[in-house]
Amino acid sequence: MEAGLLTTMARNLLLQSQIKYLCSSHPKSHITFLKQSSKRWQHTRAEPRELKGVMKAWQIRRYGGNEELTWSESVRVPRILHPDDILVSVNAASLNMLDIRMREGYGRAMINAVRNKERLHAPQSEFPLILGRDFSGTILKTGMKVKRFKSGDKIWGTVSPFRQGSHAELTVTSESHISKIPTNLTDVEAASLPYVVSTVMTALCDVGELKENNTASKRVLIYGGSGGIGTFAIQLMKAWGAIVTTTCSTDAVTMVSSLGADHVIDYKTQNVQQELMNMKGYDLILDIHGGVDFSFDLLKKWNNSKFVTIKTPFLQNADDYGIVPGLLRSGASLTANVLQGRF
Repeated sequence: MEAGLLTTMARNLLLQSQIKYLCSSHPKSHITFLKQSSKRWQHTRAEPRELKGVMKAWQIRRYGGNEELTWSESVRVPRILHPDDILVSVNAASLNMLDIRMREGYGRAMINAVRNKERLHAPQSEFPLILGRDFSGTILKTGMKVKRFKSGDKIWGTVSPFRQGSHAELTVTSESHISKIPTNLTDVEAASLPYVVSTVMTALCDVGELKENNTASKRVLIYGGSGGIGTFAIQLMKAWGAIVTTTCSTDAVTMVSSLGADHVIDYKTQNVQQELMNMKGYDLILDIHGGVDFSFDLLKKWNNSKFVTIKTPFLQNADDYGIVPGLLRSGASLTANVLQGRF
């Protein structure tokens, strides 16, 4: 879902910002602009100023652990390649589990195939790679088809996994993946929300079909409640009146309880499966980490209840078996799950 539902997630981000907050414009950035000397800048609106050609960024040059992260002060400034692209000066960026998994090589087969097709990186080159999906910042340049934003606007948003990320001074994203920052959020607060919020809204609202007017008293299980996605999901479901059960480790019990969770199961000291089986069935189960094999047994029967998982097998299967075989294996797994759900 990290890649396949990104457009829907971006739309949710825009809707949340436009409906819930009053956004305002901010003064233009003081950062200077780069001369348009390349034909690949032909989609860029002309600016009278110049931007130096290098920036600072965190990069990796091979997959692995934190030791692969390197700090560089001579990274080439990203370029606008499409007419709906936007060049952003990053004020704050956050770290998601997807960034950690991408650092380890997760999704590389499919992501690199798309990068090469769209020419988002140099041909056949995936390194050096900049991670980071969330950001808040100030627009420096816009493509010729960008209509809703202008240079100087303060925005928050996401960067596609197929692009160089936001752990840098500058990044490029699409107009559909951003919105203006609500005036009541700081840059750091804004940067911590987009990917998490969009993922939760996609999983619970678009796929799970839960809305503010139909969630009251429904039983929701959030499997893995102490991370960014889990903590936001708990708060959203409680705000809409759901009865929330969640799982976490011992050191997070107090925290998730303070967010409003009605039942908290400590997977380090309790038998999670047994505890859940002793409770009433659930209208919706959100599986954040994947691998909950007994979840179908926990759903309410004959109630249009739903099991939603964020960690789908396709990207991992593509890494392990290749894109086409991985797609076939994922299709078989999906078919089995659908049949089990129908049963």
